Amino acid sequence: MKKLLSMLLAVAVVLTLCVVPAMAEEPVEINMFIPSPEYADAVNELIAAYKEVAPNVTINYETTQNDYPTLLKTRINAGMTPDIFGTTSGKEIADYAEYSYNFAGTPAAEAMDPAVSAMMTYGDGEIHGFALKGNYFGMLYNKAIFDEVGIEFPKTLDEFEAACEKISAAGYQPVTTGFAEWWVYKHVMQHFLDAATDDPAALVAAFQAGEAHFKDYPVLYDNFFRFIDLCVKYGDNKPLETDLAGEVSAFGTGKAAMVTGQGPWVEADVTSIDDALQIGFAGYPVTDDPAQSQIIAGSDQALRINKDSANLDAVLDFVNWWYTSEYGQNWFCDVAGVIPPISGAKVADMQIIKQGAELAAADGAGALSICYSSDSFNQAMGEAIQAYIGGSIDKDECCAQIEAKWVELDGAKG
Repeated sequence: MKKLLSMLLAVAVVLTLCVVPAMAEEPVEINMFIPSPEYADAVNELIAAYKEVAPNVTINYETTQNDYPTLLKTRINAGMTPDIFGTTSGKEIADYAEYSYNFAGTPAAEAMDPAVSAMMTYGDGEIHGFALKGNYFGMLYNKAIFDEVGIEFPKTLDEFEAACEKISAAGYQPVTTGFAEWWVYKHVMQHFLDAATDDPAALVAAFQAGEAHFKDYPVLYDNFFRFIDLCVKYGDNKPLETDLAGEVSAFGTGKAAMVTGQGPWVEADVTSIDDALQIGFAGYPVTDDPAQSQIIAGSDQALRINKDSANLDAVLDFVNWWYTSEYGQNWFCDVAGVIPPISGAKVADMQIIKQGAELAAADGAGALSICYSSDSFNQAMGEAIQAYIGGSIDKDECCAQIEAKWVELDGAKG
């Protein structure tokens, strides 16, 4: 009996040792500091849902837009790098690589859409970011106007000019541009950058090093400026005074047939003017080759994992759940209402997003080459093109100013 009792006690001790650690697991806190406060409610819902899955994990979420880069750098320099933090993708992936965890090969990385993943890659296949949302860039157009005029959306520059003439003859404004906004130009320019070379990242790096010039690339020197000139000729009466709100109004009211520089983010605003508006979405006409008229897909914002996080495993568990669980994958569409940055996820019931997904699947998508440059440069580029449109400088001077700003603002960091 004593022997049996001893054996039972021994078994009890072993079982206790197996159970106690799990029961006594300490609570974990994850600090998450990211921009894009417009998605705060959606992110809070995501965090609440994860609390049901991992009740021992508390996610301290903080978001701001004003002066976010400065605040982030202050925390990093003070040794207080958040467990999850945000930067832009592309160029800044390298800038913050020393603070970021490479999670290539994880379920989250494998689930990421290739176009998004490409903007998060550093070095030899390292993945240093994941996205809150994906995005599509292209031209919007009014399907009803095109049907009335009896034409298809133009895929070449010659077709674009011919379409503008026919639309104008039918009594509509062919295009609204938003040329008062500096950021519109970067959205347009990237399509021509992609068409100018097989390696837009290398081309931008060459510009940043002062080794490339517009005149060496006819798609940039001739085609891009021809497109800008056509938009001015067939666009808004005062192009340098037409901002985003002006574009939304002109397109939503059926005044203008095409829109430059915008994407899915304006759909809710234009359909609030006319909920029956039939929106078409397509790539820019950039050359005489229709195949080069592609939309652009990707994500211009990256969320990063602090490689030195004290709770790295817990952070990875959260990110993997977000990108692979049924709730997490549906969250992008059902809660946040954004383009999912993961492959095979449900797509939101929005005209532009649906068409963007179909076009990307059928024809591929171009590189998000605006992210190869800083926004300081992109703003300077937009201002130079505004001066060209206003007539204070000619095309050659405009190109010279853009080239100089690429070197001045991005060259030292390139």
